[in-house]
Amino acid sequence: MSRKVTAIRVSPTPDLLGESPVWDSQAGRLYWVDGVSRLIRWHDPSSGDFGQVSVPSTIGSVGLATGGRLIAGLVDGIYLVDPLTGACDPVLRPEPGDARVRFNDGRVDRQGRFVCGSMGIFAEPRAELWRVSADGRHRMLANGIRISNALGFSPDGGIMYFADSLDRAIRAYRYSPDDAPLDEARMLVDTRPWNSGPDGATVDSDGCLWVALVQVGKIARFTPEGDLDRLVEAPTDMPSCIAFGGPDLATLYVTSIKDSGSGRAISRHPAGGHLFALEGLGVTGLPEPRFGAAPAP
Repeated sequence: MSRKVTAIRVSPTPDLLGESPVWDSQAGRLYWVDGVSRLIRWHDPSSGDFGQVSVPSTIGSVGLATGGRLIAGLVDGIYLVDPLTGACDPVLRPEPGDARVRFNDGRVDRQGRFVCGSMGIFAEPRAELWRVSADGRHRMLANGIRISNALGFSPDGGIMYFADSLDRAIRAYRYSPDDAPLDEARMLVDTRPWNSGPDGATVDSDGCLWVALVQVGKIARFTPEGDLDRLVEAPTDMPSCIAFGGPDLATLYVTSIKDSGSGRAISRHPAGGHLFALEGLGVTGLPEPRFGAAPAP
């Protein structure tokens, strides 16, 4: 039996490059970024309030951290950010720097570490995937990447999902709770049959992976075995990233692109760049971990 899914436009103004929605269950607030406009934005559905804070550079992703702060991937590294003032404290700035690379997709793993990948500004294979802990330990997990995307973790934290969007392939890695490197990947999903590279992703409470198919205006749900379970029409032509939120984690928030600034992604939809909420999917998400917090028992 098919479900009636309702799309609600949430944001009053569009983002140029909306990305990285993340639900803070403690605050009852959704954070996301407008990368091109150098903004972290937030919305409280219970009050209807919106807010935003500027950061010093293009921002690719944001996650929750302890102490009321956020963890974010800016142009040159990973920073802790005060969501009230925008003040940034560096956590990791890889050396030597590369002006042709910026940090992009990132997510806090189930162990409270931030995993964040970069992208080649001109889609060159110069980017890397990094993992950093609150105590400063860090490891490069992969390199030779063009555009890091589709990061996600299985409910038990034992599998990491990741894609280089231009490969049009999502890979699954066995993922260790210690500081071990990544094991050999297995191909999970080849997204070429859907005519799109994968963009942002999230994992639901059933362990299924939801992925924004940015080039065709759709959102796909894949089983842990990589089978297509559901294909949902997105509210705009260029959905960029997704996250479950709301008090019962049953709302799927969708960010989108108006103009990425690179010339590669420009929306033709009148609501391009807006944040949307999808209701009625019949699926719930998982509470988002916090950078620096001990893993849940």
